[in-house]
Amino acid sequence: MESRGGPAPRRKLLMGEIVDQAMRLFAERGYDGTTLQDVADAVGLSRPNLYNYVKSKEELLVAMVEATARDAANSLREVRRRTDLDPADKLRLLVRALVLRRAEQPAQFRTLDRSEQSLPPEIAKKHLRGRRAVLKEITGVIEEGVTAGHFRPVDARVSALSIIGMCNWVAWWFHPSEDHPAEPVADQIAENAVAMVARAAGHTPDTPTPLGAVALLQQDLDYLTRLLSEPGGPAKLPPGNG
Repeated sequence: MESRGGPAPRRKLLMGEIVDQAMRLFAERGYDGTTLQDVADAVGLSRPNLYNYVKSKEELLVAMVEATARDAANSLREVRRRTDLDPADKLRLLVRALVLRRAEQPAQFRTLDRSEQSLPPEIAKKHLRGRRAVLKEITGVIEEGVTAGHFRPVDARVSALSIIGMCNWVAWWFHPSEDHPAEPVADQIAENAVAMVARAAGHTPDTPTPLGAVALLQQDLDYLTRLLSEPGGPAKLPPGNG
């Protein structure tokens, strides 16, 4: 077994296996209920050899949290910044990406979800930043859709949290197989998400009518009234994360 200075390709493969096994064990037993010896046994290494790759459970958790936060936020940000898509198409792509991520890496998500309260402080901060980054991207697309008139004047943050919850739950109930692939499930949930915020048919910006314009204006006024009547106004919406 090579040490930290060993051949890079083999080391990368084995490190990936170590992280995968750790995620599986964390999901099954919880972070506190898993030891490095458990991880070593799952990979087929002695504990001294495992120390050539990781020195603590925290290292494994940091790698998992950083990869999860970075990959999710970056991919969603790229979609939100696209200028060739309208807000509904952006929301579909964002939700589809989140659902596929949960469906394809359920152990990783369940591990972080179950272990959230026991995460070391620095890791918990990274995890929270990642969740907030996801919330920011989805909230931003919904706000864009409301401003453009594609979406109803909903509370963007509450809607985003609802959509994220719908995506996250996939990690617990969905079990992909040849006869039950993840893609159709992701497509359906994406359509459900758009339906949650979309304007009613016949009241889109492309097909205005006098009565429709009055109805949309009334919705906007009702929404503005609700925001202004909240204690502290719209700027005082409570902070949160995805």
